This record gives sequence, structure tokens and C-alpha cells, in this order.
Amino acid sequence: MTLLHIIVLAIVQGITEFLPISSSGHLILVPLLSDWPDQGVMMDVGVHVGTLGAVILYFRKDVWRLLHAFIQMLMLKKDYNRSERTMMLAIILATVPVIIFGGLFSAIGLIDNFRSMEVIGWTSIIFGILLYWYDTKSPVKINLSGLKYGHALIIGLAQVLALIPGTSRSGITMTAARALGFSRTTAAHFSMLLSIPTILAAATLLLIELFTGDQQPVVSVSELLWGAGLSFISALLAITFLMKWLQKSSMTPFVIYRVGLGLFLLYLVYL
Repeated sequence: MTLLHIIVLAIVQGITEFLPISSSGHLILVPLLSDWPDQGVMMDVGVHVGTLGAVILYFRKDVWRLLHAFIQMLMLKKDYNRSERTMMLAIILATVPVIIFGGLFSAIGLIDNFRSMEVIGWTSIIFGILLYWYDTKSPVKINLSGLKYGHALIIGLAQVLALIPGTSRSGITMTAARALGFSRTTAAHFSMLLSIPTILAAATLLLIELFTGDQQPVVSVSELLWGAGLSFISALLAITFLMKWLQKSSMTPFVIYRVGLGLFLLYLVYL
């Protein structure tokens, strides 16, 4: 892989993983809209690891509290922090659906059928409009301390839709959270924390596919380090930008981008 190819992939993954515009869709589009070959599973794992490191660093205090609650639960501690344990169990609950359906869809090869420009075009538009509707119409009724297990399950079920490229994991989980009455920043906060086990599960699935399939690693260690490092930096910048942006503004710019991208892709498909 050329250095330019690695830079583009890493920046695309880092930015789009957390902004509500779909990382999987954009990664699929890179080879489709260029002369570059598909980057392969190993590079996908590398850039995912970079974004994982970024979200853990940004939310390091939350991550530590969640780990603390998890350890306390394993040790059967009775003097636990109720809010920490509730959040930890809510994230676990919200992650279960995408692990089940992701593994199932991967096993039967269904996900590969969605890797097309046409699918990404339609999902970008449809779920972008859905995001706009709930972001502008839903009143704010719940903060993060009001999160219930039922809320987490609904958001987790919505996250399953992100298995379809172009939907956007962050976009659909924030849409579901806004529909439930969470504020923009709270929706983004929970979505980011939920990304940690989800990215871990996705990276694990990619590694399983790599070592049980016919595809062989085609990237070097230095290329992986470049990809992981650049995706880490771009993801950290994207998270910082999004969290500050949502404190004072809406999701509308991301919706405009999604709809514009979708129309462009459908133009190319049906031209």
C-alpha cells in the first residue's frame, strides 16, 4: 500500500467512526471511487484499533469507572456505586444485539451483499432524514443519569441496523437516543461509550475472518502502525469536535452531508 492510501483510509476511518456519517460506508467507497485495491481485513483491524484508542483516551474517566464497576460486580461487592453499575450493565446490554446479529450475518455471508454503492446511497439518505427528524422534533426529557435498561436495549437494537453500510453506528444510536428523549450531548456520550465494546467485537470478528478464511495479510507492520496512529489522531479530533459542536448546535450539517453524498452515489449508480 502507498503512504497516501494509508493516510486516506486512516483519516476516513478516524473521522467517520464517530461522526454520524458511517465509517463502514466510507471505507467501502474508498476502493470503489478510486483506483486503489481493497485495503484488506488487516488494515481494517489496524484503523479500528486506532479509533478504539482515541475513544478510550477521550472518555478515560468514564472507562475507568465502568471497569471499576465491572470488577466490583465480579467480586460480588455489595458496596458498589449504583450509577456506575447501571451504566456498565446498560452498555453490555446494548452491545449484545449487534454481537448476535453481526456474528449471524457474517456466518451466512449476508453482510457482503450490502457492500454496494447503491445500498450506501440509499441508507445515507434514509437514515440521515431519520436523524434530522428525531434530532429536531424530540424534546429533551432524560439525561445520562436517567438511563434505564429499556433505553439501552432499544439503542442496542437500533445499532444492529448499522450492520448495513451507510447507516452509521454513531448516527443510528444517536437517532434512537434522541427519539427516547436524550439530549444531543447525552446521546453522543452514550454512543461513544457504546462504541468501545462494539469496535472490540468488530475487530475480533475481522481477525476471525482473517485467520479462518483464505485471505492472507497483505500489509506490513509499519503500514499497520501508520494506519492505527493516523486513525487515532483523526478520531480524537473528530470526537473532540463533535462533543463541542453538539453543546450548541444540531445534527443538521451531518444530515446535509449524508443526503448530498447519497444523492451523488445514486446518481453514479443510475446514470
